[in-house]
Amino acid sequence: MTSEQTALLFAGIVVVIDLIIRVTAIIVVPRNRRPTAGMAWLLAIFFLPFIGVFFFLLIGNPKLPKHRRQKQAEVDRYIRESTHGVERVSDPGHWPGWFEGVVRLNRNLGSMPLIGSNSASLIGDYQGSLDAMTDAVRGARRYVHVEFYILALDATTTPFFDALGEAVARGVDVRLMLDHVASLRVKGYRRTLKRLTDMGVRWQLMLPVQPLKGKYQRPDLRNHRKILVVDGEVGFMGSQNIIDRSYNKRSNIRRGLKWKELVARVEGPIVAGLDAIFATDWYLETGEEPVRDLSESLDQPGEAQDLDCQVVPSGPGYSNENNLKLFLALLYAAEERIILTSPYFVPDEAMLRAISGATQRGIHVELFVSEIGDQALVYHAQRSYYEALLRAGVKIYMYQEPYILHSKHFTIDDDVAVIGSSNMDIRSFELNMEVSLLVRGASFVREMRAVEDGYRRHSRELTLDEWMRQPLRSTVLDNLARLSSALQ
Repeated sequence: MTSEQTALLFAGIVVVIDLIIRVTAIIVVPRNRRPTAGMAWLLAIFFLPFIGVFFFLLIGNPKLPKHRRQKQAEVDRYIRESTHGVERVSDPGHWPGWFEGVVRLNRNLGSMPLIGSNSASLIGDYQGSLDAMTDAVRGARRYVHVEFYILALDATTTPFFDALGEAVARGVDVRLMLDHVASLRVKGYRRTLKRLTDMGVRWQLMLPVQPLKGKYQRPDLRNHRKILVVDGEVGFMGSQNIIDRSYNKRSNIRRGLKWKELVARVEGPIVAGLDAIFATDWYLETGEEPVRDLSESLDQPGEAQDLDCQVVPSGPGYSNENNLKLFLALLYAAEERIILTSPYFVPDEAMLRAISGATQRGIHVELFVSEIGDQALVYHAQRSYYEALLRAGVKIYMYQEPYILHSKHFTIDDDVAVIGSSNMDIRSFELNMEVSLLVRGASFVREMRAVEDGYRRHSRELTLDEWMRQPLRSTVLDNLARLSSALQ
């Protein structure tokens, strides 16, 4: 065979393989996938067949391995069965007419019941929340459960680590989980693990990417939850990680960036709900089954503030997008106003329609975002939605630099709010394990309103006229980032 014939044969083989890839992609890629995500993957594969296929095989599956999803389903079934009838709530006669349906939705998707007789307070000061968590650990008598997306030993967090070590020395059972990939990427990862080991803390990596140890799933499926539970009596949850507010990154320090967070401190029977999320994640990672009876824990004495609360877990271990469905239900239920806060706001089509539909119903809608971004791709994808939101009548407030507004919460009318770890983007809806807390209670919403007022004082309102003066290069970058955000 001549060299020309060899080259011709090789070219023919490449063409056939390319055709097979394209036809197979049309059959495989769109299946059980969002239309926008399917189209984005097909475009990537059609324009760059071999590279596109490689990345699709690497990160194309948005779910955890089957065995983990089965274990999650077993735990959910146990929670539903063991907590049947434990709901202890305030007078349902004072609920909004739509609230019961939202509670039932959450129960069906995430299994956790609505529980009354709770109290909660908000901590918006970064150091203040670390101090509050440290004080709670110092008062621990029986156990401390720690679960954070990022946890790092540094000058800011040293007192928290010291408190954990002191608790272990007192005989307190301290168990701790940190996300493998997220914590691995920050400064001092190995020093952090060594300190935990030396103190006697029982620690576990969440969703480890360790193929040589038989531990592997899509590498960007992460556990993004932030939970601290002490003795089953007090819990903390929200947006803040255990790390210095600069995240110890040179680029952040050079730019003077500081993270602005919001953490909820809760007491009452709902603390057992947060503890159940920790126990579930510990079981999924270690195989150790929970030892505490959830129904008995949920039946502990209540608190005077009498808030109705429901824990809503979500993530790639579930067959549904629990957090997105909760958010959509609330957006459609609002009767007066909606105030959203999200550092990474990249809505899907359903959320965008729900928001625009709300303004068209006469609902007052506000969105708080950061004026600057720490993640270029998400920052530009988020900006691509500003024009549509502004034209729909949404008021957009940009929290001014050098702060990154990292809080994640929203309020509906005057007595319903949600706070947690979930952003309003495709990653939090599909790829990250998140936890949200639905709260019904006018006192809690009033406290949230005060937080929102503080944001408003430190923000500037973005107008449509200002936005339409954006340079063409910014528009191009924003739109390209928007297309890539669908590659899930």
